[in-house]
Amino acid sequence: MLKNKLLIMLVMVFLLSTFSMNVLAVEELELVAAHNQTSKESPYQVGMLAFKDAVEELSDGAMTVQVHAGTLGTSEAELVQKLKLEAVDVVIASPGFMSKTGIQEIQLFAFPYLFENYDHWETVVDGEVGNKMAEIVNEKSNNDFKMLGYWGAGVRHYYGKKPLNNISDIEGVKIRTQTSGVVADYWSSIGAVPTSVAWGELYQALQQGVVDAAENAYPFFVQESHHQTRNGKYTTETGHDYTTRFMLTNGEMFDSLSEEQQNIIMEAAKMSVEAEREEVIRQEEEYKQILIDEGGVVNQIDREPFIEAAIPIQNEYAEEYGVEDLLETVRNLK
Repeated sequence: MLKNKLLIMLVMVFLLSTFSMNVLAVEELELVAAHNQTSKESPYQVGMLAFKDAVEELSDGAMTVQVHAGTLGTSEAELVQKLKLEAVDVVIASPGFMSKTGIQEIQLFAFPYLFENYDHWETVVDGEVGNKMAEIVNEKSNNDFKMLGYWGAGVRHYYGKKPLNNISDIEGVKIRTQTSGVVADYWSSIGAVPTSVAWGELYQALQQGVVDAAENAYPFFVQESHHQTRNGKYTTETGHDYTTRFMLTNGEMFDSLSEEQQNIIMEAAKMSVEAEREEVIRQEEEYKQILIDEGGVVNQIDREPFIEAAIPIQNEYAEEYGVEDLLETVRNLK
């Protein structure tokens, strides 16, 4: 009996000493994480703070994270460039801005009406397609970019100076969206006029009539008070995009870290993904109600004509980007 107690004590001492050595083995490291949303209530900020907390807790304070909410730039292109140059360590980027780095395959996730619902989206990004896209991003960027996880940015809807009651109502509407690629071609194909406006300038553009409309998810445009502008009052739930965002780090920087540091970053990234996605879904209902309470108007529309218009655009760009197989996989997962 005494021998057993002694053995247990020895094992406990060994485990505690091993744990202590592991903690001590984590070298000090300061990471800079940035996103382009200026609102401190943004789901991006919630996700980044979850990443920060997890990194610092898992490393017992040896690793720290500075989080910048729009303070290093509201342009995703600028943040992605800074990541490439290792001026920041973690950023959030969209398919449109990532494609400007030469990784055209990433635009698959920007295809309008690609996803049927949140379950479909999660099955895609957390499965075979998401893994394959992460490999493509890393290889095509020559390890400038490493995927840490897939964030959501809500379900995007049209909002503008007038509601859409049918697809023909979009004819001639100047809508703030991407002005090239699959997104722009889709809106052009149904009669809209894609117009470029920086996110930080969109409130003023809607207020002054520079654009007639925009498209985004409730948490993002309501937090920026776009619904209170002259041309932002009417929201039509087109649901054209279950939005994908990429949590990226610099691959070269990541590879230079110790195994312990790498493991901590990857585990913290998983925790941030969960926190950010949960916050997006929670905020969608919250900010939709805020919009209504503050005088915004919401209407539903028959989405089928919009979905049908998207199919040939999807097919065309899947062939151009060489992702026909991935598109077919996504469709089969519905």
